[in-house]
Amino acid sequence: MIARRLCASSQAPRGLLPLRVVCLAPGRRSFSSTTEGGKVGFIGLGVMGAPMAKNLVNKGFKVVVFDKVPETVKMMELLGAASVSSLDALASETSTVISMVPSTAHVRSIYCGDGGLFGLLQKHQKKGFIIDCSTIDPVSAAEINEEARGAGHTMVDAPVSGGSPAAQAGSLTFMVGASGDDFSRAEPYLSAMGKHAIHIGPPGQGAAVKVCNNLILATQMLGVAEGFRLADKLGVDLKTFAQVVNSSSGRSWSSDSYCPAPGVMEGVPASRDYAGGFTVRLMLKDLGLAQQAGEVTGTDLFIANKTAQVYKDVEEQGHGDLDFGCVFKFGRDQK
Repeated sequence: MIARRLCASSQAPRGLLPLRVVCLAPGRRSFSSTTEGGKVGFIGLGVMGAPMAKNLVNKGFKVVVFDKVPETVKMMELLGAASVSSLDALASETSTVISMVPSTAHVRSIYCGDGGLFGLLQKHQKKGFIIDCSTIDPVSAAEINEEARGAGHTMVDAPVSGGSPAAQAGSLTFMVGASGDDFSRAEPYLSAMGKHAIHIGPPGQGAAVKVCNNLILATQMLGVAEGFRLADKLGVDLKTFAQVVNSSSGRSWSSDSYCPAPGVMEGVPASRDYAGGFTVRLMLKDLGLAQQAGEVTGTDLFIANKTAQVYKDVEEQGHGDLDFGCVFKFGRDQK
């Protein structure tokens, strides 16, 4: 039923889903009356989650973190955050929760079923306001939202774009699936972590747009990597090539903000042997979500399928934990 509704909404005339884009004002704060003392819980302190939580702290929010990795929790404590060792303890501290975790399975385990936050918040007689920034499949996002609503909570799906550099800079773009009122309610938190928030439509639609966006990103990166690799083999200076590409029709985010060729751009994973970025493994996960959505909607994703195979080859070479831009170095002709 949910899958059919998502498919139907994607076919509706654009005028039926007016786009609301908000340029988030830096430092904007407005605590909900349901937020105990302005506290906000944050689950997931990975490459994206840690800087997002840090920006909340820096903007004056009282952040309570939960993560399975002690080192990242300690880092956040040093920055001024409080921490808890269980979801039950988090539910006792606040009814407002933001999450940024790797997969649909992680989101379900955090919120649903026995021991999940939906039930724990009920146990503490709280109605939760939840913003999930994870990249998960749109059908599951809508299902989890329905479960939240059934338990008396409000849930917003707000996946992000911009990668770890934007997470660190507080300039993320949020793709938000929510009602209009819930979108407005989420804005103070999003403004502490990002620069733009786009209200896509009802719950699940933020996740839908994120999956489609990352499909484009994955294929775009392959094209940029191949172009730079060919230019290199033709003897072209790659910094000069980047100047041309980024002032002409070949320009893209992968070329002007996240170039995969080493020595071209500072501060990106390619400048540090592809460490510390968006991993090949995570990109494969996102492509899998796109392929799953393609099956649900009956959409032929020929390019996405070919792209996924290239990243799979790179993972099988043992490079799954490197940034996905490493396709420049480990593409099929680079084995």
